[in-house]
Amino acid sequence: MKKILLTVVLGVAVSAVAQSSTPPAQGQSSTPPTSSVNPPTGSVNPPTGSVNPPTGQTPAAAPVIKDPAEYNAYVAASQQTDANAKISGLEAFLTQYPNSVMKNQALEILMGTYQQANNVKKTMETAAKLVAVDACNVRGLALLSYFDRLLAQGQDPNATQLLADGKKYGQQGLDCLPKVADPDLLKMKDQMTAIFRSVIGIAALTDKDYPTAVTNLRIAVDLNPGDFSVVYPLARAILDQKDPDYQNGIWFAARAAALATPPAYQASVEKYARSQYIKFHQADDGWADVLGAAKAGAKQVPIAPPPTPAEQAHKMVQDTTPEKMDFATWEFVFSNGAQADQDVIWNVIKGKAIKMNGTIISTTPTEFMIAGSSDDIEAKKADITLKFEDKVPVKMIPKDGASFDFQGEPASYTPTPFMMVMEKGVLIVPKAAPKPVVHHKPAAAAAH
Repeated sequence: MKKILLTVVLGVAVSAVAQSSTPPAQGQSSTPPTSSVNPPTGSVNPPTGSVNPPTGQTPAAAPVIKDPAEYNAYVAASQQTDANAKISGLEAFLTQYPNSVMKNQALEILMGTYQQANNVKKTMETAAKLVAVDACNVRGLALLSYFDRLLAQGQDPNATQLLADGKKYGQQGLDCLPKVADPDLLKMKDQMTAIFRSVIGIAALTDKDYPTAVTNLRIAVDLNPGDFSVVYPLARAILDQKDPDYQNGIWFAARAAALATPPAYQASVEKYARSQYIKFHQADDGWADVLGAAKAGAKQVPIAPPPTPAEQAHKMVQDTTPEKMDFATWEFVFSNGAQADQDVIWNVIKGKAIKMNGTIISTTPTEFMIAGSSDDIEAKKADITLKFEDKVPVKMIPKDGASFDFQGEPASYTPTPFMMVMEKGVLIVPKAAPKPVVHHKPAAAAAH
């Protein structure tokens, strides 16, 4: 039988074949429309459709099918309008012609059809096959990166492996993007960059590599600011660091609270964002303005820094009289406040007999070293030197670490390291409870 050589040039748009009742004319190519499946709300749309050549660049020459049977099988499969029929036809074609010059294009159409059918598992399997034979197929890499991250963030039991795979595909995609020359793909470059950066950032956050996470997630968020699934991780990546950038971290946490759904989850994220605001600012004043701006999509609102120790000390003096302050407050003001604020307290307490409780650090018969504030008690550090005019009897000297009551008159203090000297020390010994009175019954009269 005479072999008939049929030369048909097929171009980039294999999906266009499915929409036409006739195959492309010999020596011609066609360009496909793209199709998309909407991802979860607030997420970056995964790339869709197909592209040729394998590297995503404009070809010098389109692939050619010379075998009529192979050509007919390919066209018949790709022309199917029913998704299931198209999938069956393409799977059969790839099985029968595993080395076809149209293998990459067939895989791309199959990948897009599975995606349109919302079959994530088969979409990923096909994308993996495509990337295995076409290492810089950025559509396949983007789909793998996208779905790996989406499944991992959805608490898939294989989340660790999914993120590792997604990170690999994401980096591969970033390395391939500069090679892209196809006009349709160039229009999607920002979208793909966001996909690749997102999975790399999430994987880095999981590994507690915060600098890498912040770098990649910030780019992803700038490209897609309405995507909660990257905005919230960016906030965590910034705020979970040892030295957080509170200005940006709190802002992105507030943005995440504005984007979160459902309401119960939104409340949880908002609570976290507010707690970080208070942690930094030392109060919640101004928080409503930050959250309101985030919800309105306005520009980032600067957060006032926390008050300095001197400012805190001044507020303490303004809000509370020295007589009503505890010893720890006196210590804070004396260590951090302006001289005028220190004087407000010192002029009231100097030379006044003050009763206190403290913990013994060390003793001599005439001088006790005492920890008076809770922080110094915990650190076993003396902050009071209590001096006695007469020697304390040995049997009355408390043991080191003991808590006891005493009285003394403030005589001087040193701000740094803080130490207050108190004179005329007195041990306050609790009064013994009175002994109970025992009433004895009168003796019974002797019997006669």
